[in-house]
This record gives sequence, structure tokens and C-alpha cells, in this order.
Amino acid sequence: KEASRLKSVNKKLSAMNRLLVEENGRLQKQVSRLVHDNGNFRQHLHNKYVSIADTNGESVVAIAWPESHMSPRHPPKDASYAGLLSIAEDTLKEFLSKATGTAIEWIQIPGMKPGPDSIGIVGISRSCIGVAARACALVGLEPSKVSTILKDRPLWLCDCRCLDVLSAFSTGNGGTIELLYMQIYAPTTLASPRDFWTLRYTSVLEDGSIMVCERSLTGTHGGPSMPSVPNFVRAVMFPSGYLIRPSEVGGSVIHIVDHMDLEPCTVPEVLRPLYESSTVLAQTMTIMALNSIYQIAQGISGETVPGSRHLSAKRILTKRMNRSFSEAINCLSDDGWALMGTDAMEEVTVAINTSPSKLLGSKFLSAEGIPSLCFGILCAKSSMLLQNVSPALLVQFLREHRSEWADCGIDIYCADTLKTSPFKLPSSQASCFEAGQFMPSIGHTIQHEEFFEFVKLEGHGLTQEEAVLSRDMVLLQVCSG
Repeated sequence: KEASRLKSVNKKLSAMNRLLVEENGRLQKQVSRLVHDNGNFRQHLHNKYVSIADTNGESVVAIAWPESHMSPRHPPKDASYAGLLSIAEDTLKEFLSKATGTAIEWIQIPGMKPGPDSIGIVGISRSCIGVAARACALVGLEPSKVSTILKDRPLWLCDCRCLDVLSAFSTGNGGTIELLYMQIYAPTTLASPRDFWTLRYTSVLEDGSIMVCERSLTGTHGGPSMPSVPNFVRAVMFPSGYLIRPSEVGGSVIHIVDHMDLEPCTVPEVLRPLYESSTVLAQTMTIMALNSIYQIAQGISGETVPGSRHLSAKRILTKRMNRSFSEAINCLSDDGWALMGTDAMEEVTVAINTSPSKLLGSKFLSAEGIPSLCFGILCAKSSMLLQNVSPALLVQFLREHRSEWADCGIDIYCADTLKTSPFKLPSSQASCFEAGQFMPSIGHTIQHEEFFEFVKLEGHGLTQEEAVLSRDMVLLQVCSG
């Protein structure tokens, strides 16, 4: 059994070595292109771009602009089948030039080193329009399965609110063209969520490789238009996608490219680093895709990793919690949220949701199945900027010093406030919760990017009678990063 395991590990290492050789070849091409471009730039700067000639004693400056500045690189195309197919083919070419070529200068993401324990090779753009990230890795799933997972973005991207396929048709070469509308939650209360209107092209090669590429449909490239949606900012997706090739040792070799313009000019200046950082894009989207594929592959193979039992259930639970948190941050009216008046500080926003789909159990419904006005989900949210405080330090403080920031008398205030409120919460009673007691961690994901733990809050009544009836509160906590 040990010999078989070592043989399998050796095959995987050999495949990873070939992947590194391919990556090294691509980097050598990139270096050659940069050297060539540098030489051309010097030559143009010396001979072509600026020429000075004296005419009748006057100096005349003539600037020779490149042809790309004189005319559009891609002439607009119509919304017909031929026009969409032309857009799809152009998108595929540009995507491949980023995934395996030198269209973008990629550098290694800070703090992440490739190796046997790494999820793959992850890079970010050094300088390009918008933000871009790239990854290549060996995974233990067949190309068709990987393609199905990656195309189902809401399955693995927690910030994806919806992904609708509005139109789809087959091409003559066996491919598929789809028109997609996607919405992405905002990561903060101070910014609007983003949406995308894109064309996605899927094609299968003779060797079993699958290419999935996608780009926004804008006036520059033609194609059908999508009107703007209230409360959303239309972002741009440059040619991006997935190249999935079958591996000789089983599984697939995948290349992922994410390239977007998230319109940072529409958010406050202090938040623009979130929308201008390729590292943030890599962590929240590109690496997220790889982690999800690894987790699904682990569940299918049946391999056991210490502390990683019930991965499927944990993945579903994490997705639900993250999605609910993102929904609470955005509080969109389409999800049933309504703002409430509050006497609190202006920085705090309070919203309520009485939608039947958000309420748990039949006790929240009247006899007619209509939500009772006595119940609802309250959400109080606020954002602030903390300078010189690392995220890890802040999360550690919030986890380990709950009693220092959570008012133990909050339930007294809530109970008194809700006595006259139509949104009375069930079983609200005055009690006091002491500092959280951490129970042993109940597990983590394969790459240890998330772990789960229970937090027990010990309840103590404020009177002798309430002390007998007081109950503890147990919270499930998910920490990521």
C-alpha cells in the first residue's frame, strides 16, 4: 500500500515538474519579448516618434503616433450570429495570449511560494489596465468536471449573488456561446455591488482540452446591450477564462485568468485599494476557484486529511454563512431588506427583513402562511477605517476578547426596546453573557484557508429567578484568511 502511494505521489510530482518547465518556458518568452520591446522602444524614440525639422527658420515638431492610437483595435461588430462568433473568437485569442503567452507581464503573488504543498502557481499583473490574476495547477478531476465547476460561479464564489444565462446557442465548430448577466456583492457597506454583462465561449479540442473564455459586451466591441440596473455599478471583464487540459497522470492541468476593471473611481478614495489590487482579486476569486476544485476532488477521491472530515458539509455551511454575511452587508431591496429609522449614530445602518424565505421554521408564520409582523431579521451594520492595524491582529482581538467589545447588557437594552416594537423577537429576556469560551476546533479545509469553531457564551440572569432559567448561547464561527 505504501509503495502504491509513493508511486502516485511520484507521478504527481512529475506532472508538477512538467508544469513548472512549461511555466519556465513562458517566462523565458516573456523576458525575450521585454528585451525586444525595450530595443524597439529605444529605436522608435530615437528615430520615429519625435522628429524635428527646421522650416523657414521655424521649428516644427512632428509626432508619429502608433497606428493603434489612430483607429480602434477591434472594429465594432453587430449582434448577429456572425458578429457574436467573431467576438468569441477574438476573446479566445486574447485569453490564450494571457494564459500561456506574454500579453500580460505576470509576477509571483507576494507571500505565496510554489511547491509540493502549494495549490499551484499564482501570479498577478505587474502593470495592465484594471486588475488581473493568473493561476495554473494540477487537479485530480477530469476536464469536463472541472469545466462544469468553474462555469458554475455561484457554486464556489461566495460574493456571486446571481449568474443568469439569458441566451445560449451552439457554434458550427462544436462550441457554445452564452450571454450572461452576473451580480457581485460589495465587500463593504460604503460601496455599491457590481454587475457584469458578458459573452462566454466554450470550445472542446480534439485532445480533450476545454477552453472557456469570457468578456464583457460593450459598445467598443459591439454585440447586444444590457441596460444598467439600479443600485449596481457596471464593471468590465476583459478576456478571461479557463484552459483545462487532460493530464498524463490523470486529472487535469488548468490555467485560470481573471482580468477586470471594477470601476474604482465610483468608491471612496480610502476603499480604492480593494478595487485596484490584483492581489485582492487573486485571493477573492482566482485562489478561491482553485481551493473549491481541490476540496471537491478530495471529497470524490475519498482521501482523508487530518482534520478535514465532512468536507462537503463544511463547504456548504461555509458558503451559506458567507453568502448571508455578504447579503447583510449589501441589504438589497430585492432580497427583502428595508431600512429602519434609528436614533443611533449616522455611521450605523439598521435594516430588517421579514421575507418568508429568510425566516426559520413555521413559528414565524401565521395560520394563513403569511409572515407574522412580530418577527423579522434585524441587521445593524457599519464600516470604519483603521490605520496601522493588520487584519490578522484585528480578527485575533475580536475572537479572543469578545467581552471587551460586546456589551454584556445589550440584551437588557434590546428587551426594553422591543417591548413596544412590532418586530418582537421570540423568547427575548434580560440576561448577561460573559466572555466567549472557545471549544476545540471542529475542523478546517484542505488548504487551511478556513477553520470552524464553536464559541460558548455563558448566560447569567440578572435576578435570582432569571438565574435559574438563564441559558448559554453557542455560536458557530468560521474564520478565513
